Amino acid sequence: MPVPTALLDLAVDPVVHDVDLRWTMAYAAALGDHNDRYFDTTQPDAVVAHPLFPVCPEWEAIVASRSQSSTIGMTTAEILTGVHATHDITIHRLVRPGDRLTTQLQIVALTNIGPGAKATTRLVTVDADGQPVATTTQDAIYLGVPTDGVHQLDPMPPAVIAGSERTGAPSTFSLDIAAGAAHTYTECARIWNPIHTDRAVALDAGLPDIVLHGTATLAHGVTAVVNARAGGRPELVRRITGRFAAMVAMPSTITINVWPGTLTPDGTTTVPFEVLNAQGDAAVKDGLIVLGAIDG
Repeated sequence: MPVPTALLDLAVDPVVHDVDLRWTMAYAAALGDHNDRYFDTTQPDAVVAHPLFPVCPEWEAIVASRSQSSTIGMTTAEILTGVHATHDITIHRLVRPGDRLTTQLQIVALTNIGPGAKATTRLVTVDADGQPVATTTQDAIYLGVPTDGVHQLDPMPPAVIAGSERTGAPSTFSLDIAAGAAHTYTECARIWNPIHTDRAVALDAGLPDIVLHGTATLAHGVTAVVNARAGGRPELVRRITGRFAAMVAMPSTITINVWPGTLTPDGTTTVPFEVLNAQGDAAVKDGLIVLGAIDG
């Protein structure tokens, strides 16, 4: 059946997580990112989570929305055709160990594009005081499954990022992805999707084998930008965007290209980047990271 517009009316309960040091450290360790900001507990209140850590508490809300989709007539097979296509996260502040986070999910748009129905989801994560921590807008495409013909556009799409042009020569980094990288990321992020860890499930889904999580691939790009353009200061990251365009097999070697940043009128710096798989295809395409004012 087509993806029904009732998807826009799904009621998904907020999910609450208590974030501890073990979780934030494990996430950074799974990425091989050994920045002291994620680990050095000798500095009071200094430890923060990796900028892409919000995908971890968001995952439970996404799973709940998939479960709810079955109540409006979508079959399991149709739900499983959905692939994560784009990711756009605004970081209001970095997550810290000790945070109690509440994440609310809403599907805000549904349109038809060539490959199938595109559903746009917004996830808003706040702390115990109700203050914003992260806001994510992401697209999923249900391959081969159209909508029922009624479209709704996102009423509040994320702002266009200024200074997105690639200028100058990129800095290039190579990173080896271990055979068990997806298993490690699954447990450390607490993001479990069997296409990343169970070969039989991956093959049944039409994949050539298990593949690395898109968010893990994106996180590697974020790490490269923080190190190359932000002086190792993750607190400067304000926004991260990118499109998932190719798979990353394991084991393999990925290549990360990070272009020089462009200073924008509001004082932020926009840094383009991409992540290429071993075949040279863009696993993360049109990547952009907005950095706050870089002083000193």
